[in-house]
Amino acid sequence: MSHTRRTPAKPRPEADFKNTLQSLIRAGGEPAWLEVLRKMDDVYTHLLLYQTALEDKNDELEKTQQFVLSVLTSMSDVLIVCDLDGKVEEVNRALVELTGFEEAWLRGKPVGELFVDRLPPCTPQRRQGAATRKLQEFEAQLHCHAGGAIPVELNCTARFDAHGEVVGNVMVGRPVGELRRAYQALRDAHEELKRTQQQLLHSEKMVSLGRLVAGVAHELNNPISFVVGNAHALKRYSERIKTYLGAVHDGASREKLDELRKQLRIDRILEDLDPLIEGTVEGAERTRAIVEGLKRFSAKDSGENAPFNLCEAVTKAVGWVTGAAGGKLQVDYALPENLTIVGSAGQIQQVAINLVQNAFDATRGQPFPELRVAAAVVGGWVDVSFHDNGPGIPPEHLERLFDPFFTTKPVGKGTGLGLSISYGIVARHGGELSAANHLDGGAVFTLRLPLERGK
Repeated sequence: MSHTRRTPAKPRPEADFKNTLQSLIRAGGEPAWLEVLRKMDDVYTHLLLYQTALEDKNDELEKTQQFVLSVLTSMSDVLIVCDLDGKVEEVNRALVELTGFEEAWLRGKPVGELFVDRLPPCTPQRRQGAATRKLQEFEAQLHCHAGGAIPVELNCTARFDAHGEVVGNVMVGRPVGELRRAYQALRDAHEELKRTQQQLLHSEKMVSLGRLVAGVAHELNNPISFVVGNAHALKRYSERIKTYLGAVHDGASREKLDELRKQLRIDRILEDLDPLIEGTVEGAERTRAIVEGLKRFSAKDSGENAPFNLCEAVTKAVGWVTGAAGGKLQVDYALPENLTIVGSAGQIQQVAINLVQNAFDATRGQPFPELRVAAAVVGGWVDVSFHDNGPGIPPEHLERLFDPFFTTKPVGKGTGLGLSISYGIVARHGGELSAANHLDGGAVFTLRLPLERGK
């Protein structure tokens, strides 16, 4: 007959302590009582340690709770936390202040009762997986305690426990009116920034125009002088022709008319009329073209893009600066006849004027100031380089060269905005403006712009 062996149950700590105490008392003697007191001290010490740890944990829990509460209270967005059954578990002060309902009234309510039109589209489901973490956005209307409804824009996400199980939803959002006001304020600030930028661009353009006045006056002097000289000649010719025609109308004889014709050189006048008129028209056209170019440059730019010849714009800008410089800057060109890009010709001219003016300022101390302007097509880009024979750019200035208000010129000689504005103009044209020291000496600024498609 077999016997089943039973495993004795593990004694509990309090039973073990009681048995030990009884055995020590039966044994008797002072050592036994000392052992009892030692055991009691150990138990009391463990209790104190346990109590201290419990208090520390409780403090940490209170701090965490206070932290979460302060976050919820400080949130400007409304917050709704609901469980799997769609009942509200937690809300924040922003929702209470927005709707006017008490926090205690909101807790436990079905989340659908907070909305006027429909339930939020996010319904919690008892499943795991990353797919349930997808953010859902929607607009709805919250009930207001004072009556009416408040339109809000919310986003909803699933809430998970430590095991990855969905335990509810979290909805966060803010009133649509507030979002619209913020968007309008942002748009107004952007428009104001654009207006300020245009004013700054125009002011710097006027500064450049002031430097060019002398050169433009010299450029205008030639065609105007030509027109004035031709006009005086035409006036003299007209008086002679009127004298001859007067004799014809008075019925002078043939011999008298022939003599008068030779005396007044009528045949020479008739031969000279066409060249005089053509020269006058040409001078007037040159004057008109110069004035039109100045008007386009000085006018506030509307930012409209149109195809234009980059080489012509650069050449004209260089001519204005060198004319104002009185021929003190020798310019060598290596430009093709035409390179078509799309953009604002006036703005690109302003960039070229700034670069040439800087080259002129940098070469003032040179016995023979020189500037080489060259263009090269690389893929769909055109690189226009401005290489002067000045002292170059100090290495510590290269990184700050395009910073607003940075200048190495004496006070009153420069605003520090020319290169910064030029950099912005080129960037808006989809290009780049860079500066470096050339291997052969001097500084080189490179203007890179995209060519017109198909060119």
